[in-house]
Amino acid sequence: MDAVSELLAEVRARGAVFRQTIMRPPWALRMAGGAPLTLATMVRGRAWIVLDQREPVPIEVGDIAVVRGDAPYTVADDPASTPSLVVTGADYCPGAEGVEPASGPARTCGTPADGAPVLLSGAFEQRGELGERLLRALPDVLVVPAGDRPLPSAEMVAEEVARDRPGRQLVLDRLLDLMLVSALRTWFDDPDAGAPAWCRALNDPVAGAALRLLHDAPARPWTVAALAAEVGVARATLARRFTALVGEPPMAYLASWRIALAADLLRRTDHTVDTIARKVGYANAFALSAAFKRLRGTRPSDHRNPEPRPRAG
Repeated sequence: MDAVSELLAEVRARGAVFRQTIMRPPWALRMAGGAPLTLATMVRGRAWIVLDQREPVPIEVGDIAVVRGDAPYTVADDPASTPSLVVTGADYCPGAEGVEPASGPARTCGTPADGAPVLLSGAFEQRGELGERLLRALPDVLVVPAGDRPLPSAEMVAEEVARDRPGRQLVLDRLLDLMLVSALRTWFDDPDAGAPAWCRALNDPVAGAALRLLHDAPARPWTVAALAAEVGVARATLARRFTALVGEPPMAYLASWRIALAADLLRRTDHTVDTIARKVGYANAFALSAAFKRLRGTRPSDHRNPEPRPRAG
């Protein structure tokens, strides 16, 4: 499996929450639900995603916006619109009295009207549905134009959202997966889109081979010399080529990869820190804890059981 496939292999929505919302201008929603990743597209009309202290990002009909949920953000018809509602959960309906709990099987909010903007959104609500390295690699907002991706169309997703049919939840889960994978493949394929350097380095016979070895066997006691011997080049050649293409030396990359794997295991499993340490290439829990603190600024135990964030509203 190549590293890109490995990055995406753990993407699997479970109980994905989709919502199709018919808006009435002017409108602005402050999204503060904390979902690790949200995908949004406009079925009709135009919207803007506004992150604090960042330039607003437009979404046209059919574009897919992938938004990381590290901090609240605003979705609005105009960047200057002031949010009138704060949304603290993915399963919501903006109503006359504020944000109302969604009820019944329908996943469409609002009354249909000719020309009214229609926002379609889907959320991965659990971090375990996504790899930590994927979340760390993504920009705060990634917008993939409609013409750059083949599947699925906004109309296809909207139709499934609006119909109460047997098996709908399973179909919506897979559609959310497909939307994300399609968006990310487009991102990876564009050399000017700012995808992680290691994705582009996969095409290099030296750096790409080394990356696959590190991804396939992170727990091996790697050294630059051992890695170079496996790839079949001189140590200096590997170090120079890898650093130039990936942006950091092989052992620094390995350390960050191990910590990303450990972070994912801490959240997704109940394995002890010592067990996780050995799985990702550290001798014991102390060694993992020291590396985790150095790279993440926190201890493994704090990452596993984070302090709850105060909810807006």
